[in-house]
Amino acid sequence: MKILITTDLYVTDTNGVVTSVRNLREELVKRSHEVRILTLSSDLKSRKDGYVYYIKSIPLGIVYPDVRMPVSYHNAYIRELIDWKPDIVHSQCEFFSFQFAKHIAKATGAPLIHTYHTLYEQYVTYVIPSKRLGKRMVASLSRRRLKHVDTVIAPTRKVENALRQYGLQGRIQVVPSGISIDRYRHRLTPEERMKRREELGIPSDHQVLINLGRLGTEKNLGELMELFASVLAVNNRLTFLIVGDGPAREQLEKQAEQLGVSDHVVFTGMVPPSEVQNYYQLGDIFVSASTSETQGLTYIEAAANGLPLVCRQDPCLDDVIEEGSNGYEYTVPDEFVQEINAILWNPDWRRLASRRSAEIAATFDKSHFAEAVEDIYEDALG
Repeated sequence: MKILITTDLYVTDTNGVVTSVRNLREELVKRSHEVRILTLSSDLKSRKDGYVYYIKSIPLGIVYPDVRMPVSYHNAYIRELIDWKPDIVHSQCEFFSFQFAKHIAKATGAPLIHTYHTLYEQYVTYVIPSKRLGKRMVASLSRRRLKHVDTVIAPTRKVENALRQYGLQGRIQVVPSGISIDRYRHRLTPEERMKRREELGIPSDHQVLINLGRLGTEKNLGELMELFASVLAVNNRLTFLIVGDGPAREQLEKQAEQLGVSDHVVFTGMVPPSEVQNYYQLGDIFVSASTSETQGLTYIEAAANGLPLVCRQDPCLDDVIEEGSNGYEYTVPDEFVQEINAILWNPDWRRLASRRSAEIAATFDKSHFAEAVEDIYEDALG
């Protein structure tokens, strides 16, 4: 098959959509498909680089960093892709590149597949204070955008349910995005792990709670900071390692000072993508209070690195956390404190949980992901 994938973002290494697109393309090419990418450039110049077509654009980072808008929807590269005659057009973003996907699919008669990665109602409050109004706007936009799509791919049942609540009537298939499991199979030696912890100022006798990802208000890290303070009141040989950066960092640093826990909190800032798996392995428990995830690839990555998880209850965790087997979901602060303490004081359970986390993560390997998407393509063509 000739497959065109369209996406607003492709050049950043810190975005879940980009990771999903790259993994999908890599696996589809292994299956002998010809895959091209259409995305937006980082400047006012359109260009072609191998299989990637970049359309000139301008910055529009009001809601999310790196967001850009095309200068025009008329471009010689669009004509070239139409003449290429893709068998499938697979859109990955609802906004700007979606218009290209829709146009090319209509011009070529190719089925239009769309993956709905983001629940925008969690982000729209950046520009619209009213959650109710924001959700209505997101629902209306989603219905209008997707009503002519052949199949919508949802990464979890949580997303499928949200789309049905928005009033979407078309076909929806649930396919979890995949990760590269091989990347996370390498383990730091005890000596390497200790050395890296020391370099970050983590005392040798401390156990580490870790959160990794974008520091946005929608991630609810303020709640985690308060919960960490509660755990620290019971066990002061703990460090909270926060890996990543974002607009909420300054407020989180102030909150740590106000709670009197700043000496036990380490902010690493952004880290190179090639180092991410090593940072996961510096932790003893992965923690999250977010309810904004559609799937939460960081949960799966943490599990792939052998970490038990303690996270706020959310439908996107249904296939990631087996309660009591590789982690726990909490709903109230007391549950979080009890679960963290139970894990920290039970090294035998942690060893079993580590093994089970790795087993669960293996089911999300990108090869399974590509196989499921390929089946959707064939159904659409059939």
